[in-house]
Amino acid sequence: MAVPHVFIFPLPLQGPVNCMLKLAELLCLHQEIHITFINTEYIHQRLMNYTNVLVRFEKYPNFKFVTVPDGLPEDNLRNGEQVEKIIEGVEKVSSPLFREMVMMSTTCAPTCLIVDGIFTFAVDIAKEAKIPLLYFDTISPCSLWTYLAVPKLIEDGEIPFKGNDLDVLVNGVAGMEGVMRRRDLPSFCRTPDIDIPVIKLVIKQGKHIVQAQGLIFNTFEDLEGPILSQFRALCPNIYAIGPLHTQMKAKLSSQYLPNTPTSNSIWKEDMSCIDWLDKQPNKSVIFVSIGSLATMSKAQFLEFWYGLVNSKTRFLWVQRPGSIIGLEDDNNNVPMELVKSTKERGCIISWAPQEEVLAHPSIGGFLTHSGWNSTLESIVEGVPMICVPYFVDQQVNSRYVGEVWKLGLDMKDVCDRATIERMVRDVMDVKKIEFLERAKHMSDLAIASVGEGGSSYQDLDRLIEDIRLMRI
Repeated sequence: MAVPHVFIFPLPLQGPVNCMLKLAELLCLHQEIHITFINTEYIHQRLMNYTNVLVRFEKYPNFKFVTVPDGLPEDNLRNGEQVEKIIEGVEKVSSPLFREMVMMSTTCAPTCLIVDGIFTFAVDIAKEAKIPLLYFDTISPCSLWTYLAVPKLIEDGEIPFKGNDLDVLVNGVAGMEGVMRRRDLPSFCRTPDIDIPVIKLVIKQGKHIVQAQGLIFNTFEDLEGPILSQFRALCPNIYAIGPLHTQMKAKLSSQYLPNTPTSNSIWKEDMSCIDWLDKQPNKSVIFVSIGSLATMSKAQFLEFWYGLVNSKTRFLWVQRPGSIIGLEDDNNNVPMELVKSTKERGCIISWAPQEEVLAHPSIGGFLTHSGWNSTLESIVEGVPMICVPYFVDQQVNSRYVGEVWKLGLDMKDVCDRATIERMVRDVMDVKKIEFLERAKHMSDLAIASVGEGGSSYQDLDRLIEDIRLMRI
């Protein structure tokens, strides 16, 4: 009988790689399942530079990394503005190598593929190899559901938008009637021309996703049950196994030391911020981070800074290298009043150990770009959010945080110091109790979902058994 052997291939960006490494480690705990994890050379080098990932996975003899080129020049920044080029590079350069690996493996051939949902080429490779394909979309199901609605939105004439009013309600996304405004759709829906590569890619993704033998999601039933029900009508085999980082901590703590460091960051984490947080009062600090891909202009950056300072709230702010366009040339030209106020009650770092920061008792709020990993990490720790989405799925996440789950405020399409100041005060002071109560309730549900008998615990067990017994 063949040995269960899974090939895992994430989209080469911080969020998807982090998520899929956590899934890989959960599968590795079952020693009869072999894992081959495909990284691009760029991502793999950064993981080796900034994490203990090689040492961590050394303890799993059933695991190995394999690298492929991503087809981009070395000096490409690989930030949010480059995502289309990254996907294009994988399609042209990495996917033929991936196919070769799948087809040519003789000693321990793959019995299952787990790949990012954007990789439409995987459908044909899986068919050719006669093995099951599981798509793992590491964005939220509610966001992916809006992607799948794009053909209907075009057919109904809801996109491209007619007129400039972004607050018009959208009716063409099943199950989201009365919730989604134009401004809450994925950012690519704002295009005046639907004949562009990203729209074509999204439509192509929708056609391919339903051809997989199953879909894996980093979410839990109590958070996105209604949307998961919509997905089950398209693809009955759904594994909702999130929050993955919590699931993994629970499983590791039952087998190893509970505090095993599990950073999968492709940026160097500045641990000094934990010492700073240790000195701050309980729930007094707002954590500010726009994630691993987003950028902002210098003007937006200064509005953020003034808003934070004027709110009189303590803040821990991640300023990722390259995230503020135009600041590199003019780093010293920052008003002295901002520098002085920051010394009094702020801490600025280049990258944070985010899971640890959000779990710190001093943190009372999170000003976030609304990436899905960040949103889930905030939910688990019961930290209310202020959402400033940057692109694609983040617009949908921020609407759900503010309007559906009521776990914070949605600040999309606004960047002025007065609004930032008001929203920070609302979350950290004026409506603090109300938001903390809602956040605590959802946190309890998230943690229960990965506990024994919880919905995500059961779905992960089912996924492992289906892979192990090769019954997908």
